[in-house]
Amino acid sequence: MRILFADAFDADRVDALRAEGHDCVLEPDLGADDLAGAVSGANVLVVRSTKGRSDAIAAARDLSLIIRAGAGVDNIDVQAAADAGIYVSNVPGQNSIAVAELAMGLLLAIDRQIVDATTDLRAGRWDKARYREADGLYGKTVAVVGLGAIGLKFAERAKAFGLTVRALRKDGRRAEIEQRIRAIGIRLVDSDEDLLHDADIVSIHVPGTADTEGLVDATFLAQLPDGAIVLNTSRGNVVDEAALLDALDNRGFWAGLDVFANEPGGARGEFESALAAHPRVVGNHHVGASTRQAQGAVADGTVAVIEAFAAGRVDNCVNMEPAARGVGTLVVRHLDKVGVLAQVLQLLRGAGINVKTMQNQIFAGSKAAVATISVDGDITPALLDGLSNIDEVIGVSMRIDST
Repeated sequence: MRILFADAFDADRVDALRAEGHDCVLEPDLGADDLAGAVSGANVLVVRSTKGRSDAIAAARDLSLIIRAGAGVDNIDVQAAADAGIYVSNVPGQNSIAVAELAMGLLLAIDRQIVDATTDLRAGRWDKARYREADGLYGKTVAVVGLGAIGLKFAERAKAFGLTVRALRKDGRRAEIEQRIRAIGIRLVDSDEDLLHDADIVSIHVPGTADTEGLVDATFLAQLPDGAIVLNTSRGNVVDEAALLDALDNRGFWAGLDVFANEPGGARGEFESALAAHPRVVGNHHVGASTRQAQGAVADGTVAVIEAFAAGRVDNCVNMEPAARGVGTLVVRHLDKVGVLAQVLQLLRGAGINVKTMQNQIFAGSKAAVATISVDGDITPALLDGLSNIDEVIGVSMRIDST
């Protein structure tokens, strides 16, 4: 396969893929505007921060798989890929420690004014009186929004610093997650008001989706006390930047941010942001997952997805329907001979029946098989008779799926 890496990637792992016979092309400086011209001929595209827009997807005639070397896929036009029949996979859970560490680092940097202190020292200014006035973190309350892998790792570290950790109670959490919440000592509450009303700190750890866009808005921020610290290491569009700027200017808020709404499409670029430039913001360059430890784990996970795809399996796919959307399931037991399923599909086509999904399994001994076909359309008794009359068909049944 021809694999295009549109961001930096570990050289040793690329060499291992080449040793397996893959044609690997490294273009770590590609930006979103460059990708459409570079992706031609690639079967697999690997990105980290580079945006996979619809124009690049439309230009990728040979592309079958896009891998986000990380968890979130909001830098990829997932729907455009789905419409083009291109799989999108991610590598979840490998960088959670790195992001949690950065969130704690931003919090410490705000509390101890580390950025300003370093700037003064480098400029030859000694101002001990200013920098000995930190509040300290012990005993404060942090509201964690999002208890996925990263949120839980952050909560563990916050507890180790003596913070009280709160999060929202949520139905349907897996038993092992509930057990971990109890082991960490996270206090669960039932409403945003209970979560935020006296929290000294709020740390955001949610995915970037349509449901979370603008989550941290004026209403959200109004529930926090004056002087609160907002940490966001998730996605930039989760925060209403105008509302946060107002809180920074008028309510004494501080913010620790690794992500912004208008980030450049590639690893380098010009960047203008009133939020990033604000004196009460400690920021970074969307590098929360970019430790050597985390990137090694993500690279291993990416290689595993590539190797699975080469073997005919798609791991961690995020743009397939979770279940078949047909109106019924057709079960065809048949002899395992060439052309039987072709005849079945030809009859379905002639009747205007659309096949949504199909699986064919072979019985022991390889004499018979069963095809399970999710279909959308009116399966008439005459059509069932026609299928049953195919010489190599043993039996046919139809189940109407419940809605």
